[in-house]
Amino acid sequence: MPVKKVTMLVNSSDKIGHIHPEIYGHFSEHLGRCIYEGIYVGENSEIPNIEGMRTDIIDAFRNIKVPVLRWPGGCFADEYHWKDGVGPKENRKTIINTNWGGVTENNSFGTHEFLKFCELVGCQPYINANVGSGTVQEMSEWVEYITSDASSPMTDLRRANGKEKPWTLKYLGVGNENWGCGGLMKPEKYVDEYRQFQSYCKNHSGNKLYKIACGPNSSDFEWMETLMKNLDANCVNGIDLHYYTIFDWEKKGHATVFTEEAYYKTLGSANYLDTLLTRHTEIMNRYDPDNRIGLIVGEWGCWYEVEEGTNPGFLYQQNTMRDAIVAGMELNTFNRHSKRVVMANLAQAVNVLQAVILTEGDRMLKTPTYHVFDLYKEHQDADAVYCYNDFMSEYENVPMITSSASVKNNKLTITITNSSLSDSVKIECSTAGFVGSKAFARILTNEVHAYNDFDAPDRVAISDLDVSISSNQIYLELPPCSVASVTIES
Repeated sequence: MPVKKVTMLVNSSDKIGHIHPEIYGHFSEHLGRCIYEGIYVGENSEIPNIEGMRTDIIDAFRNIKVPVLRWPGGCFADEYHWKDGVGPKENRKTIINTNWGGVTENNSFGTHEFLKFCELVGCQPYINANVGSGTVQEMSEWVEYITSDASSPMTDLRRANGKEKPWTLKYLGVGNENWGCGGLMKPEKYVDEYRQFQSYCKNHSGNKLYKIACGPNSSDFEWMETLMKNLDANCVNGIDLHYYTIFDWEKKGHATVFTEEAYYKTLGSANYLDTLLTRHTEIMNRYDPDNRIGLIVGEWGCWYEVEEGTNPGFLYQQNTMRDAIVAGMELNTFNRHSKRVVMANLAQAVNVLQAVILTEGDRMLKTPTYHVFDLYKEHQDADAVYCYNDFMSEYENVPMITSSASVKNNKLTITITNSSLSDSVKIECSTAGFVGSKAFARILTNEVHAYNDFDAPDRVAISDLDVSISSNQIYLELPPCSVASVTIES
């Protein structure tokens, strides 16, 4: 097997940003089996649960330190009316999910259930509210219902529904994809809608909202320009960009059966995220040089054709080592852009698109992408520092090696991907400004088409990796198609 040599340099004194934990966030939409048959099985299920929420999923989310969870959508959010999902469950309305499969839902998972799930996981809730088919009053009352401790019709309703004290809600999305499924708006139209809706979302009882505007679809720089020109940090805290790793929207290809060319084209699409974030950041910097408005990547991940025999509207796909490489590359990119990027939400958490968890009845498994989040979790709330490695193009604009580094609590964490399908790489890394006393490393690697299924749930799993250290030098070797993390202690 060919072995290439790569030189890396990490300068622990050169801080390039702060890695907000929310960069490692997730997304749960009423889509397919993400909520029902995924996160939520109901209180009467024989599957172990806490108030209807699967305990195995709660434990799995805790393990990777899920910091924030976005809900209820997605396209579903702009058809969701929150009052349908509160109160006694036998009285809740049955609705049709017109965006995803035309299935009926009984609204048994609503505001109380979502916020309880976040409490159980230990993560921040991010609620995306309805602009497309909702009203200013509806959104305003939802915020009041959740966060106010005063006496009012909304707080009385919450108390009658079993919650005496309000919740804390930081993240509020004002609409979703309003350029598309959220209303087919032009950016000027959305700016006016955003201004009106957000002005009625008040900070009740000491709760302070972080208001998030619908940002652009991928490379729609005009949308970003229009928002930044017409909004400022007095009314918006974050702008929500969506970007999916798809190199051909007409022929998305299969999740597990793909050619080497399709693999590298997918990685080329993942690598484009760096360019995309750079260009959007340049626009934001012109209007907001003090960095008061955060860039959020509210939906990201791989999108393929659905698995054969499944509902096309459920977006269920398998998850291979290709997806692990994509996740590692893109999380490295978010880390490097953490001066402006403050949150990212992988689409989606369970049973949909690039899910970290798949379920089937009472069985649950962790995908290769889940394990990447496990490898990278020590970056959360750390300072991102300068990290350079030799650039070797593997296929057109696909780097063989991507990396990022951070420092927290006298520990240096470095994460690395090797995208090559044929070459191992010997890495010699200098850690300027950081003299290590010991180091340990973990790795995820397998054949590129490998995935976990319910017959072999641990086919792709993390293992230990040999690493040696000498003062401010570390040495390790990565096999082809691998993602690794290295922790160095001073």
